[in-house]
Amino acid sequence: MAYKVKLDIFEGPFDLLVYLIENAEMNIYDIKVSEITSQYLNYLSLLQDYNIELASEFMVLAATLIEIKSKMLLPRPKIDGDESAYEDPRAELVQKILEYKKFKTAAENLEQLEELGLKIYSKPQEDLSQYTKEPDEFIDLDLSQFVKAFNLFIQKKKKIEDIHKRYEKIEQDRMSVEDRMIEIRGLFKAKSGIAFHDLIADNQDKYDIVLTFVSVLELIRLNTVSVRQHTSLGEIYLTLKKPKGGELHHDE
Repeated sequence: MAYKVKLDIFEGPFDLLVYLIENAEMNIYDIKVSEITSQYLNYLSLLQDYNIELASEFMVLAATLIEIKSKMLLPRPKIDGDESAYEDPRAELVQKILEYKKFKTAAENLEQLEELGLKIYSKPQEDLSQYTKEPDEFIDLDLSQFVKAFNLFIQKKKKIEDIHKRYEKIEQDRMSVEDRMIEIRGLFKAKSGIAFHDLIADNQDKYDIVLTFVSVLELIRLNTVSVRQHTSLGEIYLTLKKPKGGELHHDE
């Protein structure tokens, strides 16, 4: 009784045939049928020497190879004087080999996915009922109450948007250190000396106070104003320094 042969690397006749072609480094579209047929028959003979009964498909493919080899030995008939119209006896075999390789590759990919799936472990679903025992809470509102609540939400949202717009405008209108320095120097047109306290208005925020302080420090660094303090922790007075030429200049 015939049975399917599965050796170390050959699972069937086409598996053996593909191995022989690739091992001989042949172009699959230009198979040397005579050489491959000889190698294929030698392999079958080896199996028979070991008293291994071959599956019928091995013998069928052997017969096919012998038939193709015989056709390849015959002279090519010319059809209407055109030798290019000759049909290659290997064409059908090549097509079957290509289909075999395609399905074999697909089978190998599925086998790899199966092996990968065996390495994936799923976590069993946990019982979360202890965290979901509290019933859902529903707010009982009639239509008028709902409309009132929605209007309050819209008003609050609009108020927040207005605050954001106002804050963005204030940020854009902030005075720079350079502008504040010019402004301080302009105050010396009416006074020869200015108390630092007078530069800080009661309604100024922290940004304006820090801005004034930094501007005064920059004027001192540039040797534009002089500062004096008569007593410890007493009032600080600023005086505009005269240029080396002796004439006092003010910024416009």
